Amino acid sequence: MQHQNWLITGVSTGLGRAFAQAALAAGHTVTGTVRNHDDLRAFEALKPGHAHGRILDVTDTGAVPAAVDETERTTGALDVVIANAGYGLEGIFEETSLADVRRQFDVNVFGAMATLQAALPHMRRRRRGHLMAVTSMAGLMAVPGMSAYCGSKFALEGVLEALGKEVAPFGIHVTAIEPGSFRTDWAGRSMTRAGRAITDYDELFTPIRQARRKASGNQLGNPAKAGEAVVRLASLERPPAHLVLGSDALRLIGAARRAVDDDIRTWETLSRSTDFPEGAQL
Repeated sequence: MQHQNWLITGVSTGLGRAFAQAALAAGHTVTGTVRNHDDLRAFEALKPGHAHGRILDVTDTGAVPAAVDETERTTGALDVVIANAGYGLEGIFEETSLADVRRQFDVNVFGAMATLQAALPHMRRRRRGHLMAVTSMAGLMAVPGMSAYCGSKFALEGVLEALGKEVAPFGIHVTAIEPGSFRTDWAGRSMTRAGRAITDYDELFTPIRQARRKASGNQLGNPAKAGEAVVRLASLERPPAHLVLGSDALRLIGAARRAVDDDIRTWETLSRSTDFPEGAQL
């Protein structure tokens, strides 16, 4: 496999760490962003000389381009960039504050967009590169009690879909990575949880919250195998626009997409009834 320079945001733990470890094991050079000096030292110790840590808050829109530009200068041209940094916000829609929702979007959507935007000019000039972002199975299906998180991931899916069509003429690939439930601390210490106050939702949501906490640490997905899958993807001449990771994600996304298709078919006549008799088709 040809040597590549990677940049991955959020490599302290979870899937970001797994992606970085797999890329390093494959012989690549990885710059990973972290939030503090302890995490930086721990990351660079994974493979001295090949693992380069960088302290970065992806919501600092001024710092992100500077970090990407400095990475290009110090480690060389970036071949693969993965906008991975993000977190989960659990809570009933009615009980979740707009301030918490804005913070969710600031990290999961705008932080990812800032990372990809900063890398894009370099790749466009070279007419090559692979941009990825970690969305979620929750970017293609939704569950109760995760409206803000699902909303942020649905938004990121739309960004990536359009971006991929914009940059394809430049030889740049764009992939949305859509993991299911992986054995990380995403559902544990990494998750923010809105408070509960409205008892009308107890019957629906209490079992969901309890089940998620119980499953934490025993999830189906293997992060190391996810890392290997992403490294394989980065070696392909024609990588996919979507990479679903995990059999649970395949099952749940498939069911959600069939439900949408059923609605479209069922209401097709009503949908068509809203046209002008003679109008321009897009």
